[in-house]
Amino acid sequence: MKIFLISFFSLLACHVQAFTIENRAKPNIILVLVDDMGWMDLSCQGSDFYRTPHVDRLAKEGIMFTNGYAACAVCSPTRAAVQTGRYPHRLGVTDWIRSLFQRGGIGTPEKNPTEYVGGKNRKLLCPPNPYWMESSEITIAEALQNNTYKTAYIGKWHLGDEAWYPENQGYHENFGGCDYGQPPSFFDPYNNPKHKHPTIRAGIHKLPGRKNGEYLTHREADEAVKLIRQWKDQPFFIQVSHYAVHTPIQAIQEVADKYKFKEGKSETNRKYAAMVESIDDCMRDMLAELKKHGIDDNTLIIFTSDNGGLDRNGGPTENAPLRSGKGYCYEGGIRVPFLARWPAQIPAGKKTDFPVSSIDLFPTIMEVTGTALPKDRTIDGLSLNTHLSSGGKKTPNRETLIWHFPHYRHAPGPYSIIRKGNFKLIKFWEGIYELYDLKNDLGEANNLAEKNTGLVKALETELMARLKADGAKLPRSNPEFKK
Repeated sequence: MKIFLISFFSLLACHVQAFTIENRAKPNIILVLVDDMGWMDLSCQGSDFYRTPHVDRLAKEGIMFTNGYAACAVCSPTRAAVQTGRYPHRLGVTDWIRSLFQRGGIGTPEKNPTEYVGGKNRKLLCPPNPYWMESSEITIAEALQNNTYKTAYIGKWHLGDEAWYPENQGYHENFGGCDYGQPPSFFDPYNNPKHKHPTIRAGIHKLPGRKNGEYLTHREADEAVKLIRQWKDQPFFIQVSHYAVHTPIQAIQEVADKYKFKEGKSETNRKYAAMVESIDDCMRDMLAELKKHGIDDNTLIIFTSDNGGLDRNGGPTENAPLRSGKGYCYEGGIRVPFLARWPAQIPAGKKTDFPVSSIDLFPTIMEVTGTALPKDRTIDGLSLNTHLSSGGKKTPNRETLIWHFPHYRHAPGPYSIIRKGNFKLIKFWEGIYELYDLKNDLGEANNLAEKNTGLVKALETELMARLKADGAKLPRSNPEFKK
């Protein structure tokens, strides 16, 4: 009997050890999604103004995508695409979601709106944007929870009201994810006590004030470091979704003052640079904590942005050589930093020009973690796992990416985009077309549409076929429009 018990417990110990090793073999994932960070807002991207040595390590010790894209030129659609691996037009989230305090007191309706909107002064009627991403969608966290992963969300969510917050979408922990599109303040207690709406007076959900004046990005970093320490012995997924560098442009003054040496830069530029540096501070702290616990090599870190930088004639940032900025259909609105580091798998110091998008994050994370993709829905993105591990040598089989923004924001109105190879067609739904060769005209200065009508027609046909197949809501002619 004694021998039997010894054998039994020895076998049990081996089983537990094997289970632990199996779990430890699964990579940890940290996804950093910055708000409004432009393509040129990192020194590794070529900036001689911003200081980002720790984010630069991701490029130096991993891979840089020179053609990295956000799924939309504004935030909520991209965030929905990140969570699901599906195009925003398939989800129906095609514009930024209005928070409770921005709805004129209508509160949370029973269902998302469906009626088209418009006025007599506009040529087109446009589909309404929802107030939340439907909970029937499967998030990264919901998928990973079935694969023993601990999951956490830190920072900006902006995908709906309280019933749709991260803790109700599969995340074990949530620090700051709510309906806010921007924080009331970047300084603790992160609220505006004089605001008329209670959600703004209350401050950021699950990030209560703790140290007066503490900077928000540093608070986010602290929460991430604590989770790494807590979960070091099991596989985890942490999305650090910084509220920075979105407005309000607020920074620690001592940090902003370090940037005064740069001629021609305004105080707003300097404060923005300090906000960028706070992002770098967070990366420094996370990398140090991973190394401290010996889990650095087996942690995949992906770094990107939800849309291009806010560029209003060089303020608060400058996207040149890209054209325009956040909200626009040009490269400055959709092209973003896209970096990945995973010492155990990704060769160091690599660069790739293969076009990638926010939609690729979900399937990539599923494959590297050994998690099955949902079988009951289309996933538009593709896994970059082989591309990453080959250092960019093995190219995925995809020629096109598309964008769909069926709303009035900037002249000349609603637009859709298809990029195929190096050519990019912008279809403005009021009847204007623009075609650019991005290989030879990154700044989109030379519209080739009139000289290449055949290519325009072919690309438009492909774009429209895809939008219709995906069930995208398209702008409609407005019968009440008066010229």
